Amino acid sequence: MIRLYNSLTKKKESLETIEPGRVKMYVCGPTTYNYIHLGNARPVVVFDTIRRYLKYRGYQVVYVQNFTDVDDKIIKRAHELGEPALELASRFIKEYFKDADALNVGRADIHPRVSDHIEDIIEMVKKLIDRGFAYEVDGDIYFNVRKFQSYGQLSGRSLDELMAGARVQVDERKNDPLDFALWKKAKEGEPAWSSPWGEGRPGWHIECSVMSLKYLGKDFDIHGGGHDLIFPHHENELAQSQACSRCGFAKYWLHNGFITINQEKMSKSLGNFFLVREILDKFPPDAVRFYLLATHYRSPLDFDDEKLVVAGKGLDRLKNFRTALLDIVHGPAVPDDNSTPGEDLRKIEAFVENLEQKFTEAMDDDFNTALAIACLFDFVRDINGIINKPDFKVTQQAVFSLKKALNLYDELGNGVLGLFFRTGKQDALPGSDELVSSLMDILLSIRQEARDQKQWALSDKIRDAVKELGIILEDGPKGTKWKIVDKD
Repeated sequence: MIRLYNSLTKKKESLETIEPGRVKMYVCGPTTYNYIHLGNARPVVVFDTIRRYLKYRGYQVVYVQNFTDVDDKIIKRAHELGEPALELASRFIKEYFKDADALNVGRADIHPRVSDHIEDIIEMVKKLIDRGFAYEVDGDIYFNVRKFQSYGQLSGRSLDELMAGARVQVDERKNDPLDFALWKKAKEGEPAWSSPWGEGRPGWHIECSVMSLKYLGKDFDIHGGGHDLIFPHHENELAQSQACSRCGFAKYWLHNGFITINQEKMSKSLGNFFLVREILDKFPPDAVRFYLLATHYRSPLDFDDEKLVVAGKGLDRLKNFRTALLDIVHGPAVPDDNSTPGEDLRKIEAFVENLEQKFTEAMDDDFNTALAIACLFDFVRDINGIINKPDFKVTQQAVFSLKKALNLYDELGNGVLGLFFRTGKQDALPGSDELVSSLMDILLSIRQEARDQKQWALSDKIRDAVKELGIILEDGPKGTKWKIVDKD
């Protein structure tokens, strides 16, 4: 059973999805006015890994990650560069994908943009006004915080505490200093859209409420983002969504910890940030991904170059082991004979079983990637202890056992953690394990879509076609597994 820390309840809870076998997950994406920095990249990699693991555990995952392309910061940067705000945002969305691709981050199922959902936002603001939770002041619309009795439930603070610690601009037109903007009256030189309250644009918080509700429904499973979004962004999201739709909204709230520089949060506003693009000029992208996952996602992560150097060395050890296994399973083997130490083969089988169990236990405990990576290192040590013995013979039976070890190692290290996407020349060879695995992932994804849409004929056609190539598909509760068999 997967257990995850819920920021709303402040405790670990068992994952019980709203729809059996299906996880609906929304994660706040970047505000696209610059290249992403390492602090932005952490949630991108973390929630990509969480999605991968949920799929590994047999869940169908609907993953939505938005782009905020209408925002004060975008407008300010666009004015500085003399570029239309929406064009600037669109340009940096393209740049985001370049960095995400470099870090082996898969595309979300849906990447909605704020600018494509203005009418939806206006409709939600209307509902909040009609239900008494919002009010208009000179073309601006504000959410009335004190009308929503549960405000503060996510951040765990009362209105008085929030008021005492709030850094809000004094606006005597508002009913309360904590009231936040749902719709902003147009200013000269800013993008604007027609509304019942005049020309204007959405506030920040309403945007994510609209997009998550539109694509995942009134109640969904997981809402994710960085720890800095708990207040005010996610607090406001939760309040306006529950007030509008009379729903629970997100069931589990997951937040990754900060990346710090000398114990101070990395951020553009503080000027102490490092762009992913700049880091990738100095370090391999797989080492960067390894570094981001080698610490539990909720823990703070302090950055310096030396830590990335250490991460790269650790990853090299994992990759070198993988290369050694590839050399054995693709190399010559001697016939089985009575001199083959059967105890060694039994140990290999036991190590494979133990790895799957321990890795799953680690990830089931609030997606503990740090412990999961430690399981991989233990596996490397144990298998190396056998294959490096002077009397170890590469027999056919040994190759069979080591293929099982390699397949599981790849499934966990790459399929779940996404680490082995730069593994050297062997992966570029036609027919290599990695190429076959990548192609099968694509085929299985297409086949799953066909099954979801009840296109059984197409699903069976794919199954029968790969069977002709010697690949058997096995559908089970954890999803579809595949294996290569002798066609004879």
